[in-house]
Amino acid sequence: MTTEGAAAPLGPLSERVVEALGALGGRLEREPFEVRVVLPARVIVDAVRTARAAGFDLLSDVFAIDWLRYPGHQGPRFSVDYNLYSIEHGERLFLRVDVDEDEPVPSITGAWKAATFLEREVYDMFGLRFSGHPDLRKIHTPEDLEGHPLRKDFPLGETPTLFNDGRFLDPAAFRAGMIGASGGLTGWVGGARKGVVAEQVDPAPAAPRPGATRGDEGER
Repeated sequence: MTTEGAAAPLGPLSERVVEALGALGGRLEREPFEVRVVLPARVIVDAVRTARAAGFDLLSDVFAIDWLRYPGHQGPRFSVDYNLYSIEHGERLFLRVDVDEDEPVPSITGAWKAATFLEREVYDMFGLRFSGHPDLRKIHTPEDLEGHPLRKDFPLGETPTLFNDGRFLDPAAFRAGMIGASGGLTGWVGGARKGVVAEQVDPAPAAPRPGATRGDEGER
């Protein structure tokens, strides 16, 4: 197994798992704060089972990266990352597979039920398909929305997109957030789409009416 980049520390558990994943074709990559193993997509289920059996007992996240037009990037357009954590050992390990747009990724839901919603989110936001997923459908965006909002070529010049829980994506604010000119990428309209129960509440209290007293406000 080869090592690339700056050497992040390898804990005892991570070292054992990394060595085992080498037998599956895994390649170790180290960044200052991240230990990652890049694997062929076809072995990701076996890799996840191996890591979980060894002690990485928490699936923190499954997320994707779109490398479109990223300077210096070579290889498939997308990466799918699996963020694993060991509660007992306090160690974190990332597994990664690189795939093209039309290449399905084997679903790990059979090995980790928690991946059910996480893979649906990647499918919704990036359009990547997970073969063997029991219920692969959108989880955030409306059914009639064309495209996938976290792809780099998503047309941001369109009208704002209303998400199921009442948040919305405004193209101008999203562009500003992507370049660091704004702290937020989405807003909230104060309610959910029809047929969806919103769990978010408005954090800003209503402004008092001009000239109203505390008693007046309490009676509204």
